[in-house]
Amino acid sequence: MDQQHHHNHHHHPTSTGNLRVAFWLNTGFAILELIGGLYTNSVAILSDALHDFGDSLSLGLAHYFEKKSTKRRDQFFSYGYKRFSLLGAFINSVVLIMGSVFVIQEALKRISKPEHPDAKGMLVLAIIGVAVNALAMLRLRKGNSVNEKVVSLHFLEDVLGWVAVLIGSIVMMFVDVPILDPLLSILIAGFILFNVYKNLRYSFRIILQGIPADVNIEEIRKKILTIPGITGVHDMHTWTLDGQYNIMTIHVVLKQQTSMEDTIKIKEEVRHCLEHLNIQHLTIETELENQVCELKDC
Repeated sequence: MDQQHHHNHHHHPTSTGNLRVAFWLNTGFAILELIGGLYTNSVAILSDALHDFGDSLSLGLAHYFEKKSTKRRDQFFSYGYKRFSLLGAFINSVVLIMGSVFVIQEALKRISKPEHPDAKGMLVLAIIGVAVNALAMLRLRKGNSVNEKVVSLHFLEDVLGWVAVLIGSIVMMFVDVPILDPLLSILIAGFILFNVYKNLRYSFRIILQGIPADVNIEEIRKKILTIPGITGVHDMHTWTLDGQYNIMTIHVVLKQQTSMEDTIKIKEEVRHCLEHLNIQHLTIETELENQVCELKDC
């Protein structure tokens, strides 16, 4: 029983308490930060609070959509619900973009007329910030699921953001450079935007049915043509549901006198072959050499 339980624990990010613990840790901390940022009058801390609320949102959405995405196919979604996990990533990205733009606007106002943040208060918050986020990150690092890995990256960003605030607050305790605070916040917001851009690019490639990054069509074509009895392959299409589950459809041309049994054998072999090349869902159409296929060069 224990063995079985342990096994499950790794494969379903929903069943792991890790995402949940991280979510509550993060949300509680973001609220503390918001209050602290207003109290210390620091845009850098407020921009980090925003970042953390963004993370909480993404943790919540990751948790919800991860659950949803394990639903089996039904009369509404014939491929199942795997793409729902992308929806979470997309909503989260939009929220982070709006937040970052707002932070940058605020920071630019402060650069033209700097205000004095409370450096001591910033220092205290930064120390708590580094500790809390490092704790959440280490907890998630142990997880095996992609979702946990992605979320642990979020926390790494947070640790970096806080290290920046920490250094900034120490400098401001000794030197009077109030402009440092808005500069830090622009840096943090820029970093968030850069990562959002990467995530969105990845999500859009999946939504627009681009060829999955881990699938090499040429390699697949070559591999199929090495199978005895196959003389050609065309009309190859591949896309991915969620970045992990890849689908492919192909037309395979067989020698003229191929029997039904041989066709079945060849199909089995093609399937077996592509399992090792990151194709999880394969549809094969077979035709004989002298058949005309109108999809040949589409």
